[in-house]
Amino acid sequence: MKLLLKTCAVALAAAFGWAAQAQEVTLRVHHFWPAQAMPPTKVLQPWCDKIAADSNNRLKCQVFPAMQLGGTPAQLIDQVRDGVVDIAFTLPGYTAGRFPIMEAFELPFMIRSAEAGSKAAWEFYEKYAQKEFASVKPLMFAVHEQGYVHTRDKQIKTLADFKGLKMRAPTRQTNRLLASLGASPVGMPLPAVAEAVNKGVIDGFVLPWEVIPSVRLHEMVKFHTETPDNRPALYTSVFVLAMNPAKYNSLPADLKAVIDRHSGAVLSAAAGKTWDAARAPGRKPAEERGNTFYTLPAEEVDNWIKASAPLHDDWVAAMDKAGLPGKQMLEDARAMIAKHQK
Repeated sequence: MKLLLKTCAVALAAAFGWAAQAQEVTLRVHHFWPAQAMPPTKVLQPWCDKIAADSNNRLKCQVFPAMQLGGTPAQLIDQVRDGVVDIAFTLPGYTAGRFPIMEAFELPFMIRSAEAGSKAAWEFYEKYAQKEFASVKPLMFAVHEQGYVHTRDKQIKTLADFKGLKMRAPTRQTNRLLASLGASPVGMPLPAVAEAVNKGVIDGFVLPWEVIPSVRLHEMVKFHTETPDNRPALYTSVFVLAMNPAKYNSLPADLKAVIDRHSGAVLSAAAGKTWDAARAPGRKPAEERGNTFYTLPAEEVDNWIKASAPLHDDWVAAMDKAGLPGKQMLEDARAMIAKHQK
C-alpha cells in the first residue's frame, strides 16, 4: 500500500511538473503608439519574437496598440500595476512628478546618443530607482534619440523666437525646459499633438524624428530646429517597458528565465541602438516635403544651456528634499552616460 501511494505521489508530481513545463502564457501588452510606429514595430515586436522563440512559443504577446483597451496614455502604468494588462510600454513622465528619480534622464542637454543614454538609464535605475518602481517590474528603460524643436509658422533660431509660442512637451521636465527657453508649455500625450497643431491650439512641439512620420506631424509643420551632433541633445524622454509583478511571479521558473534573459540591460541597450538608427529614416519625410531645417550655432546652444541650467539645480534640490543625495545622483547619471558614450 505504501509503495502504491508513493508511486502515485511520484506520478502526480511528475504530471504537475510536466504541466508547469508545458504551460503556455499569452501576455497582454498595451501601448499608445499607432501600430505602425517605430517603437512597437522595432523595439517591442522583436522582444516578443525573442521570448517566443526562446520558450518554444510558450510565451506569446498579444499586443494592443493605440490605447485599444481603453484609458489614456497616462493610465498605462496603473493598468500594468493593477493587472488590467500584463505589460505596458509607456513614458513614466506621462504621470507628472510620480517618478522623479528617473527624470534625471529627461533633464536638458544630458545625452548625445540614445544607446548610451539607455544603457545609463538602466544602470541608474538599478542603483537609485528600484524603490520608485516597486509597484511594477521594469523590463527596460530607454531614451529616444535627440529631441528637436518643430514649429508650424515660425523658425526658431534664438531664445527670443520662443516668446509668445505655445509649445507641446511630453513630460514635466520638458515642460519646464520650454518655459525656461521662453515658450508657453502645453503638456499632452503624443496622440493629441496632430489635432492640436492642426487647430492652432499649439504652435509647435518638441519631438525626436523617429515618431514624427507615424503621426504625420511633418505635414503639420514647416520648420525644424536641431542642435549640432557634437553637443548633447536638447532633451530626451524616458520610456519603460513594465510588467505586472504578480503575472511575472506566476510564471514557471523556466519562463521567468526567458523573460530575464531578454530584458534589463540587454533590452535597454538594444532599444537605444534602435532609436538612434531610426533618426535618419524619421527625418526623411520632412526633407522630401521640402520643410526648412536650421542647426543652432554653438554660441546659441550655449545660451540655451545657460537658460535651462536651473532645471538641474531644481532636480538636485528635489532629491535632497526627499532625503536622497541629489548632487551625487546627478554626477552619477552624467558619469554613466559618458562611460557608455565612449
